[in-house]
Amino acid sequence: MARPPSETRLRIQDVARELFGEKGVQRTSLQDIADRLGISKPALYYHFSSREDLVRSILQPLIDEGEEFIAGQERLRGAARATPRQLLEGYFDFHYRHRVDLFLIVAELTTLADLGLIDAMLAWRDRLGKLVFGRRPTLAQSTRAVIAFGGLQDCCLQFPDAPAEQLRQATVDGALAALGLSG
Repeated sequence: MARPPSETRLRIQDVARELFGEKGVQRTSLQDIADRLGISKPALYYHFSSREDLVRSILQPLIDEGEEFIAGQERLRGAARATPRQLLEGYFDFHYRHRVDLFLIVAELTTLADLGLIDAMLAWRDRLGKLVFGRRPTLAQSTRAVIAFGGLQDCCLQFPDAPAEQLRQATVDGALAALGLSG
């Protein structure tokens, strides 16, 4: 069983998130992070071997949870399968929980593509489209799925001050409309 992250490791991740948001990943050095924390760079290296390792540690829980959600939906059969609305609601809830880290992804697409994290997230849209439309969706259905699931992600970022339940309702309704389905 994996050990829970240490308090220092979590503090490093929190400060890294702040600095990545202020300066960007590429313009934030491990020394910048160590300085903000008031620790030595070797102390930071004890927890993270590189900036890429640190970025991955911040985003890996998002990737793991997203993969777990979609794989769990793919395992369901028959009457146990989620309706399109339930699928969209679950996907919205996942993105809403992780919206702070989604900002990092949007702001640093090139850096994160180099780490292989973007490919996983883009593949989710294809897999979700197949859950809605079946194993061989048409091009029209596939584009609707990209619009619906990608737009759902964007809404979690675009409206940070909207009440969560209102945003969820409006976003899921809009995604259902993009899929060409009713509620």
